[in-house]
Amino acid sequence: MNDMREVEVVVIGAGQAGLAGAYHLRRTGFEPDRDFVVLDHSPGPGGAWQFRWPSLTYGKVHGTHALPGMELAGADPARASSEVISEYFARYERTFGLGVRRPVDVRAVREGPGGRLLVESSDGTWATRALINATGTWDRPFWPRCPGQERFRGRQLHTARYPGPEAFAGQRVVVVGGGASGTQHLLEIAPYAADTTWVTRRPPVFREGPFDEEAGRAAVALVEERVRQGLPPRSVVSVTGLPLNDAVRQGLADGVLDRRPLFDRMTPDGVEWADGRRVEADVILWATGFRPAVGHLAPLRLREPGGGIRVEGTRAVADPRIHLVGYGPSASTIGANRAGRAAVREIRRLLAQEEPAAA
Repeated sequence: MNDMREVEVVVIGAGQAGLAGAYHLRRTGFEPDRDFVVLDHSPGPGGAWQFRWPSLTYGKVHGTHALPGMELAGADPARASSEVISEYFARYERTFGLGVRRPVDVRAVREGPGGRLLVESSDGTWATRALINATGTWDRPFWPRCPGQERFRGRQLHTARYPGPEAFAGQRVVVVGGGASGTQHLLEIAPYAADTTWVTRRPPVFREGPFDEEAGRAAVALVEERVRQGLPPRSVVSVTGLPLNDAVRQGLADGVLDRRPLFDRMTPDGVEWADGRRVEADVILWATGFRPAVGHLAPLRLREPGGGIRVEGTRAVADPRIHLVGYGPSASTIGANRAGRAAVREIRRLLAQEEPAAA
């Protein structure tokens, strides 16, 4: 344990939620490397954005929100969002001197001596009084299992490794998933592919009209109730429906967004339904979402019988030292900002309560 260092707070992850938490720590008097440390396993700034496909330009990104204390202005909508947001995050880290350490892999968080948590990482072990977990979902793409999957002779890939539409030129592509990524992939791929087929587990729900603040609050409340009950969180999009914009309307009119129910099995040459219908395919693209990357917290036994971590606000109910930001209702960019501020407020209160006992 010679490499163990003590800090007041460890922040794991330097995406939107982690940087928001680090900003509010610094703003309220915590010093980087002395009072808190930010550990990020990515090779550079940008959180999950740095890994997004090149065709996802900044103009196509919906619902982005500036980090606290610094606006993102004047960005070229034609540039790749991975470039725009990575540069913005890098500038943000420099401006506020957040001292993000990367690449650092956090392997486990365990109970330590003196009421501290031990954060075991490739950068050594950190003994901390509180933890802000902001690890997001990008590292845990969800791959459904399907009968015959191992026999399929074509290519299978997930949204996490989507290379852009040109890679599917002349191919027959089945896109699985009813979320925003699935529809975006279909609309991009269709002009290049020989054929596309869209399948989803449930019929897609398209949302008419503006998504105003009241609707946003109602959607977040539904997701929040799940994590309050200790159930695995769902995305906010799963309860809001898909926005019916001009591109989606055209895709519906052209038949590109002609949805079929999920197939029952995969064959060496494609997919098949129980009623005998078949579709031949060269590629299966799984746009099936992600799960929270919280495996490093397993030694603390925070999971509830329902499979999720029960959270009140940002605080893990089972352990008030741990705050999950960018989890469940705070997975949106504006939600991540608010969660970072709320987590720091509660952590300051927690540490202040412990001071007399430590004196």
